[in-house]
Amino acid sequence: MHRAVPPDHADEFAPAPRRRFRPLRWLGRWLRFLLLRVLIAAFGMVVMFALINPPTTLTILQASRDYPIVQREWTRMQDIAPVMARSVVAAEDANFCRHWGFDMVEIRRVIASGRSGGASTITQQVVKNTYLWQGRSWLRKAAEAVLTPAVEAVWTKRRILEVYLNVAEFGPGVFGIHAAAAHHFNTTPDALSATQAARLAAVLPSPKKRSPTAASKRSRSIADGAATIARDGRDGCFR
Repeated sequence: MHRAVPPDHADEFAPAPRRRFRPLRWLGRWLRFLLLRVLIAAFGMVVMFALINPPTTLTILQASRDYPIVQREWTRMQDIAPVMARSVVAAEDANFCRHWGFDMVEIRRVIASGRSGGASTITQQVVKNTYLWQGRSWLRKAAEAVLTPAVEAVWTKRRILEVYLNVAEFGPGVFGIHAAAAHHFNTTPDALSATQAARLAAVLPSPKKRSPTAASKRSRSIADGAATIARDGRDGCFR
């Protein structure tokens, strides 16, 4: 004989309603989970390379398919001629010490002129050369937009410039200031003259098309800009 269940307790024994599977909600949760893990990993890489020198980059690995890579050696900022640091800032990012990774003044100037590029800062180039890949895509631009302020927040300006000088391409297969000084001028980074530094900096926008062994209007302009930066103190953040 079965004991009757009191009416007011009957719902306690009723089967729980089945949850309806919602694919969009599930996808949203999965994407949030994935994005969080990606951001944590990216921040970890930013912190790691603030302390450890990147052994190589995807750009160098890609270039090795087309050119032999000149022997590289990491060079600390104190072992690089100060005029070399000022020259690359004059050539690539004159407001390097004044912005937080994005030069909004230059970006507005580019937009007003109708040009499609030319406002990339040294920090953005470090992010692209160290963590990402070459080429134009919305995915790379999005990753660059996330990593650039992170690098600015964690690294010092001096560290940013040191990494830039050690991973930048100064000719086909010539990566880093140590390889560039030896390959083009048979010297060391600390012994570069103002003229040599300006000529090396002049090739950075198009390292496969320009030669640093010959003077140019651009190299002379960079030499003047480096001297101006030294006079007005715009090298204070990496001096």
